[in-house]
Amino acid sequence: MKYHGTWTAAAALLALAACSPKPAPETKAEAPALPAVVSAEGDFATNLQTALIEARSGDTIRLPEGVFNLTTGLSLDVDGVTLLGAGQDKTILDFAGQTGAGEGLLVTSDNVTLMAFGIRDTKGDGIKSKGADGITYRDITVDWSGEPDEGNGAYGVYPVESRDVLVENVTVRGASDAGIYVGQSENIIVRNSLAEFNVAGIEIENSNNADVYGNIARDNTGGILVFDLPDLPVIGGHSTRIFNNQIVHNNTRNFAPAGNIVAGVPSGTGVIILANRDVHVFDNEFADNRSAHVLLTAYTEPFTDERYNPLPRDIVVRNNRWSGGGNDPQGMLAPMAEALGGTLPAIVSDGVTRWPGAESQVLNLVIDEAPEVGFVSLGVGAYPINPETLAPSMDRPQGTPVVEPAAVTLPQDAE
Repeated sequence: MKYHGTWTAAAALLALAACSPKPAPETKAEAPALPAVVSAEGDFATNLQTALIEARSGDTIRLPEGVFNLTTGLSLDVDGVTLLGAGQDKTILDFAGQTGAGEGLLVTSDNVTLMAFGIRDTKGDGIKSKGADGITYRDITVDWSGEPDEGNGAYGVYPVESRDVLVENVTVRGASDAGIYVGQSENIIVRNSLAEFNVAGIEIENSNNADVYGNIARDNTGGILVFDLPDLPVIGGHSTRIFNNQIVHNNTRNFAPAGNIVAGVPSGTGVIILANRDVHVFDNEFADNRSAHVLLTAYTEPFTDERYNPLPRDIVVRNNRWSGGGNDPQGMLAPMAEALGGTLPAIVSDGVTRWPGAESQVLNLVIDEAPEVGFVSLGVGAYPINPETLAPSMDRPQGTPVVEPAAVTLPQDAE
């Protein structure tokens, strides 16, 4: 009986254990979901910056419609985030009261899309992205109120040191350096955008593999610039195509602060190619650029960077449409035009073929335009200019064919 009782007690304990509830498995607390739209209640700037900090890859941060006054810049350092407004003329981030001199928005992460909002009156650049591969600027407006002024921010949209850059349907007005600027980058598309009343409308600088097309560059000091400069981490820019753009009436006075490289851009230039290689300019409309429609020029300042070649090489200009222009050359072009009767033809080369300490080089300029499209080499030879050795010539250069670079393709491009 004792054994039987012990067995019965054990069985009862087992039955109780079987009926007892099991402890719930441990679960990790999930981060709170981002709001559907950033709240406009309370401090909007704090609400937005908090959303940018707390975002996770794949999130879309939505901005409400309205004009929102901000006094400090914003920053995003999370990969794979979309910042989406209600429209580039419906969601406006206004920085007129900004207390610092920085940009309105700084992006330092990859695969970010900025879309459908406006930035106004920043003290510094409008939107800057640095080291941001796969960045997309789409349906964005950046502008500065009032007349062009050297106190405006330098750049409207400013991707730099990046790979796979897409800028489309962007409007920039009033930048004191460049409206749309892409620097030290690779694989670039700038398309279907409007740049007006900037010093440089669109600028590709020290970059490789760029397609610039379907844009309107009007009423800037210079319409579209392709530059390569010394003493930067990335030099040797090459392989840019400029095509199917309207480059018209870029006659705004140069309002860049003194000392900026673009402060030397003559008002009234359509396209300037400076010290770059393998640049193709074709199927564009040029009209009423008072200095020159296309200017091919060497870097004019002394330099010590041994990696640097200051000459434009392997340049192709073909099959463009031309009207007006060259009737009132400005800046450094004015005295040279005076020596040629006061006007300049559509295409102007400074004729520089060497620099101090280097042998003369063949530029290989290919001008494939109708005979009535004028060309002049100013015959400068080398900088600094020696007026006694100038040898201007209107004979077109006999360049050898240059293979056109392949079209740029981007992983984030929906086209």
